[in-house]
Amino acid sequence: MVDVHRVKLPGVGVLHSFYTDDGGKCGVITHRSGHSDLISFADVSDGSDRAEKVSLRLNEDEAHTLAELLGGTRITEGLSKLDEVPGLAIDWFSVDYDDAIAGKPLGDLTRSGVVGVTVVAVVRGDAANPAPSPEFTVFPGDTLIVAGSPEKVARAFSFYRSGALASSGVDAPPGG
Repeated sequence: MVDVHRVKLPGVGVLHSFYTDDGGKCGVITHRSGHSDLISFADVSDGSDRAEKVSLRLNEDEAHTLAELLGGTRITEGLSKLDEVPGLAIDWFSVDYDDAIAGKPLGDLTRSGVVGVTVVAVVRGDAANPAPSPEFTVFPGDTLIVAGSPEKVARAFSFYRSGALASSGVDAPPGG
């Protein structure tokens, strides 16, 4: 585990920094105004006269994107391991304005005729809504995270997009 140092910068914001294995230092200054500075510089304790410094100013959206890219690796690795489970698919459905589910409650997929599929979460902006209830209203821009067999996830996506079930025979609960 990496030790992160936190320093309040009066009138500016907060600096979070840590040392890398190669002796460098990396940090983020989170300004009270909402933007962030990503900073990196070499350790001057090695006796050199010159410390190379890099600074990059990020707005709030850019900082969130960078955090997702850096943190997303562990999330993706974890989900990839779940994808290795035979018969299990985890997929994302981005809701568009013309999708049948847009502006409507999530509903009970089983009652709608789609069984063996679970909506794990609905992501809206920067917030996740885990295990949403059937009454949870879905809006354009939301992302639904769905788990089930690949065929049933595809069927749920088709239902969310068109509002109708594709006829694929009788659907039965898993194992039945």
